[in-house]
Amino acid sequence: MKKGLLSLAVLASLTANAQLPDNSIGPDFTVTAYQPWLSAAGMNGNGTYKLYDYLDAGYTVFLDVSATWCGPCWGYHTGGALDDLYINHGPAGQPGVSPTTTDDVMVIWVEGDNATADATMLDGSGSIGNWIEPVSGTPVEFPMANPASATAINNGYAIEYFPTVYKICPNRMVTEVGQISAAGAYTSVGTCPPPATSPSDAAMVSYNSVTEICAGAPYVPTVTFQNNGLTTLTSATVTITLNGTTVSTGTYTGSLATYATANVTCTPIAAPTAGALVATVTTSGDASSANGSVNTTLGLATAATATNATVKVSTDQYGLEFTWNIKNSAGTTVASGGPYTNAAAVGSYPQADVNFTLVSNQCYSINLFDSFGDGFDGTYGDGSFRVQVGGSDLIIFPTWSTPAIDKKMSTGALGINDASDLISMSVYPNPASTNVNITFDGKGGDYSVVITDLVGRTVGNTSVSNANGATEVNMPIADLKAGNYLVTVSNGSANYTQTLMVK
Repeated sequence: MKKGLLSLAVLASLTANAQLPDNSIGPDFTVTAYQPWLSAAGMNGNGTYKLYDYLDAGYTVFLDVSATWCGPCWGYHTGGALDDLYINHGPAGQPGVSPTTTDDVMVIWVEGDNATADATMLDGSGSIGNWIEPVSGTPVEFPMANPASATAINNGYAIEYFPTVYKICPNRMVTEVGQISAAGAYTSVGTCPPPATSPSDAAMVSYNSVTEICAGAPYVPTVTFQNNGLTTLTSATVTITLNGTTVSTGTYTGSLATYATANVTCTPIAAPTAGALVATVTTSGDASSANGSVNTTLGLATAATATNATVKVSTDQYGLEFTWNIKNSAGTTVASGGPYTNAAAVGSYPQADVNFTLVSNQCYSINLFDSFGDGFDGTYGDGSFRVQVGGSDLIIFPTWSTPAIDKKMSTGALGINDASDLISMSVYPNPASTNVNITFDGKGGDYSVVITDLVGRTVGNTSVSNANGATEVNMPIADLKAGNYLVTVSNGSANYTQTLMVK
């Protein structure tokens, strides 16, 4: 929906009701390699692999949690992305790792389904194939584990579907990357901060408040920051600027261990305007300012006018997984639907219309939930979610396509963004002075790359046509004044932004 097209403010999101949220702390675990040829491998030379050992050594770990009966898991496994990643970037000196490795990545594969009797299925007794040697004579050299502790790993990482592939940075932060290519995976390593090396270092992790609010409503910013220092952090200050002006502050006092995170609720902003929000955290003796800020954009939604509206839903074959609700500014549910009935065959399944009334001077949020995490899976029948007024679409969630478990929906300005259209993004060097490289994993189509200052003025831009896979753009910045800027990659519906510091 384009801003100003309709008077209804639609603040939309979709959640899988599962998986560990990005920027969560990944819990530690230890597994043993199933492959007999790795019995004397690993950091300790005994065939065991402890997650935090690798993170503390500066490795970025890619964790694949799969099941031996899972067809998509087998397809991703035999596609070789994690093999290539491990060979070219895995720990130096380990079996199968290239002598020219970059030595900064670790890969761990876990059989996550303890409910199946698959103690030996990894070596070919199952119906799919030989997981540890998919191609005869070419064994998998990264550790594959079938642990009794799989339930603990599943619970700790909130595994709800297979395969689930996470990137875990040295600072313990987790990002779900999905069935990512080797090139895309390694590009994403560049977004990980280095391990803690200084006594005092507060790093901003995420801006947690909603970024679209009803016009005229007060706004309370909330943030999460991390102790990226080697000593316990006892106090920190958070500053929020809007379009370059300080509008809110917050404080933390307590005892925060290395890599632990804390949430800070800042002072309310009585009458915010739309624009660039920057949240910055500092602490006494802070070693780095480059990791202390996160940037986002605050949008103001226009309130609705009184009218009748209709929700039209068409689900995929697994309607039982899908529910939705629409809430007003006060958080009261004004319409809802689902779960629906599962269908016996693939097709399109229209559900009964739901009518509700829009009230003047209210804003509304649409919330879609899929308990399995695949959304309107094109494999099992097309689905859509529409809100209509007078027969015209107010907003439509378009049909999703395979592979569905890579699909995530995120809030966009008065509309919807499909976050799967761009899996990862990095900006380097950062800080920079003459040129900056922007890399991202495109999913086909045209992308724009725009650099703006903190008041929203465009200071540099370029475009990329037919971006598919790992894509890199180099932009000159020698004419920019020293300071902080925002770099945004967009395909017209999905927007991804990172901070750039020019020195």
